[in-house]
Parts: sequence; structure tokens; C-alpha cells
Amino acid sequence: MGKKSREIIGDRVDELIMLLNRAYADEWIAYFYYTHAARMAQGLNAPSVADALEKAAKDELEHINELAERIVQLGGEPIRDFTKLVPESNCPYVKLPGSWSDLKAILKAVIDAERCAIDVYSNILKWLKDIGKDPVTWHVIRHIMSEEIEHEDMFETILGEDY
Repeated sequence: MGKKSREIIGDRVDELIMLLNRAYADEWIAYFYYTHAARMAQGLNAPSVADALEKAAKDELEHINELAERIVQLGGEPIRDFTKLVPESNCPYVKLPGSWSDLKAILKAVIDAERCAIDVYSNILKWLKDIGKDPVTWHVIRHIMSEEIEHEDMFETILGEDY
């Protein structure tokens, strides 16, 4: 447990751990859906969509580890019961299409998921700014948010239309 980290943040550390755990749940859900969609995508452009999904999934797995590390540093425990991930998440559902050959629908679903993630991290940054005491978590969240913005841009570019 990071006694000094908890001391620096003060009486709102448990609230921060809860926010980080909810983002942790979001990242697991995104990792699952992106990995699954990458394996299932079908059609002429499926390999390029699958490659983008696999790249994003790899980043989501990195985010899972970064969030878990920070939660532990703050004296918390990352969610350990997978059945709790959906109820604890901010963005619990990626609405994938019924047909794996509907690549536009897959891309729109992951763009929506990325936009939700960007909102989540933006709100955590606002929360951190309000307490003004935790540059370490600020750095972690800012890094993750920048990658979520890159993902949104990548999927929008592949989609090739305004959405």
C-alpha cells in the first residue's frame, strides 16, 4: 500500500480508486470486444479492420495494466471478479453487429466505445484537477486518454465517413 500516495491525495483516495476501477472495467470490456471482433470480422477489408482492432486491443491491455498498477499503488485492489466488470463499468457494452461482414457497423461500435472512454478519462482528469494533488495519476490518465483519442481517429479514418 502506498501510504505516502494515499496521504498526498487525502480523504478522497477511495473515490479515486473507485474511478480507476471503473475505468479498469471499461478497458477489460473493450479488450474483450476488440479481440473478438478482430477474430470474427469478415469481408474484403476485414484484414485491415482486424489489424486496427488488434492494435487497439493491445493498447487496451496496456491500459488495464497501468490502471491496475496505480490502483495497487494507492492501496486499492483492481476488480478481481469478472462478473463485476460490466456492472462496475462506465461503458459496459460495445454494440457489435449481427453480421461480422458489416465492417462499417463494427467500426461505428468501436468509435462509440472510444468516445465513451475519452469522456471517462476527461472526467477523471477534471476530478484530479479539482483535488489538485495527484500528478502521478494525472500522468497515467493523460497517457491513456491520448491513446484513446488516437484509436478514435484511427477507426474514423478507416471508416472514411463522418460519424
